[in-house]
Amino acid sequence: MKLIFFLVLGSCVVSAVAVRGAENPFYSQWNTPFEVPDFARIKTGDYMPAFKKGMADQRAEVNAIANNPAPPTFANTVEALEGSGALLRRVSDVFFNLNSSDTNDEMQKIAKEVSPLLSRHNDDINLNKKLFERIRAVHEQRDTLGLGTEQKRLLDVYYKDFVRGGAALPEEKKARFREINERLSVLQLKFGENVLDETNRFELVIDNRDDLDGLPDGVIETAAATAKKRGHEGKWVFTLHKPSLIPFLTYSTRRDLREKIYRGYFMQGDHNDEYDNKNVVREIVALRAERAHLLGFATHAAYILDDNMAKTPGRVYDLLNRLWKPSLRRATQERDDMQKMIDAEGGKFKLAPWDWWYYAEKVKKAKYNFDDEALRPYFQLENVRKGAFEVAHRLFGITFEERFDIPRYNDEVRTFEVKDADGSHLAIYLVDYFPRASKRGGAWMSPFRKQSRLNGNEITPIVVNVANLSRPSGDEPALLSLEETRTLFHEFGHALHGMLSNCTYHRLSGTDVARDFVEMPSQVFENWALEPEVLNMYAHHYKTGKPIPAELIEKMKRARLFNQGFATTEYLAASYLDMDWHTLSDTIPRDVDAFEKHSMNRIHLIPEIIPRYRSTYFRHIFSGGYSAGYYSYIWAQVLDADAFQAFKENGLFDPKTAAKFRKYILSAGDTEEPMELYRKFRGRDPEIGPLLNRRGLN
Repeated sequence: MKLIFFLVLGSCVVSAVAVRGAENPFYSQWNTPFEVPDFARIKTGDYMPAFKKGMADQRAEVNAIANNPAPPTFANTVEALEGSGALLRRVSDVFFNLNSSDTNDEMQKIAKEVSPLLSRHNDDINLNKKLFERIRAVHEQRDTLGLGTEQKRLLDVYYKDFVRGGAALPEEKKARFREINERLSVLQLKFGENVLDETNRFELVIDNRDDLDGLPDGVIETAAATAKKRGHEGKWVFTLHKPSLIPFLTYSTRRDLREKIYRGYFMQGDHNDEYDNKNVVREIVALRAERAHLLGFATHAAYILDDNMAKTPGRVYDLLNRLWKPSLRRATQERDDMQKMIDAEGGKFKLAPWDWWYYAEKVKKAKYNFDDEALRPYFQLENVRKGAFEVAHRLFGITFEERFDIPRYNDEVRTFEVKDADGSHLAIYLVDYFPRASKRGGAWMSPFRKQSRLNGNEITPIVVNVANLSRPSGDEPALLSLEETRTLFHEFGHALHGMLSNCTYHRLSGTDVARDFVEMPSQVFENWALEPEVLNMYAHHYKTGKPIPAELIEKMKRARLFNQGFATTEYLAASYLDMDWHTLSDTIPRDVDAFEKHSMNRIHLIPEIIPRYRSTYFRHIFSGGYSAGYYSYIWAQVLDADAFQAFKENGLFDPKTAAKFRKYILSAGDTEEPMELYRKFRGRDPEIGPLLNRRGLN
């Protein structure tokens, strides 16, 4: 219908497009405080014209660089390329952020249309022969140009980007390389959409209050509110979002219902219907392997890891293997303890995966007289957030002031101006904490604008933390679980990495670092959340205002190693699964379920535990940026446990240690090799001992 409409109206349409183009909010700087995107002005119809103009603008800029008659220099080639694509970057930062956190059907259609266009556009740049020849010429002269450390790093990164992007391929292979990238962009988007649709369509509807036995009052109230939103007023609805799923698995006495909701979770994307992801996984894996072969790598994992700290699949497997045996041994002991409790209660069944959370909680209460729910009244979301802010203030001197004059993309978003110790503006920080149908699951940090200062133009960052935490319920404020509290601190650590960036170049700034280094700052920051000194700062009862009792902190400390076998094993199992998929050296399609079963049998995973993510809903590796990289969380934990030891040795808020951490870890971006930055902070290579000790695995 649109095509006919355009043909009939002819020149009128051209005129209308021209007028709308002039109004497109992406075509000029935002007239808002700190140039935060003007979300209220942005219409869905603005995205595609802005994407197309942004690509056209950058194409012209790149062609001018490639065809420059002057001899190639760092300034006229590398810095010029770094400065290109401003409009495309502006629209991409807004669109892809919102497509994850506040999407709708129209945006998902745009994503499907624009993803292959962007893939083609990026390949046009990476495979531009003249441009690559200029970059290579500068790279060959790098030691004679008098470049600074950051300039050398930028040159090396761009050169490697082009080589990894196919620039050195023979001409006859470039066409296939383009096809693979374009198809992968579509498949990865489809994978994520399928998981979102699966998550949103599942609901466990309960209409008999007796079936809520064992569930805490707050969980029941939230389920009632969810039911009302979903058109089941007077009933209770539980979903696959973690704030709903995990409490149900932990406290519901109804074993059959625990099984039903857990099956809903671990069978996502595996129902042989319109949301099934098995064929998507098969094709993604095969195409990634083929692309790696084109670039001269044996496997996709070898291709990915060559650009990360680990460097080789062998080193990743070595780390996983070192942790696997003690973790599995501990998990087996935990399973046996739970089975003994089942037997003692007269249960006539064997522990199953949907029983683990429930019986783990019962064993923990029996062993440590500790219930995670006892912590929730002390973990009011507002107080936890303020606690994270206060830790950052004591470490780095920064402050947070809530602003109400800054645009927001959703009414639930809150915005803060971040100022440095000297009072100067540092960043804008947005938080978006609660689950909704328009938001994908999980928690993450993302920039709406990264920090840079190319050509002396100081660009300050705009950073958002998105999560799916427990909502307020009735008259009660949002009260977080222990895990949610750690998640808030974790994601805030990522935000600090983006907000405290102090780099010249956009390409090297903020969290744009090696995949197996990016989790290190966030995981370090998690450590402060549960330190007694910090708990006393923010963990106050939401009704009485009294600080968390010392005896409750002590119980929590005694129970800290409880269930670590399970937590480590389910995570490592997913890491093995990721690596096994991506160390395939051929492109033969696999039966996804059979491959997964073989992968888990090879490491002797006990049947009572399912990998944290099964293949068909493993967004990290099939629609996110963690393919052959899910191991990076545990790799980063080696770094983080060792790094936090420096604060334990020198003082939680020691100014010198904090200053070094800010300078070499949070502010440095990718301006040097990450291990070199770590050595500058710690004075030596990281040691694995602190991690083994923290998890009780030594």
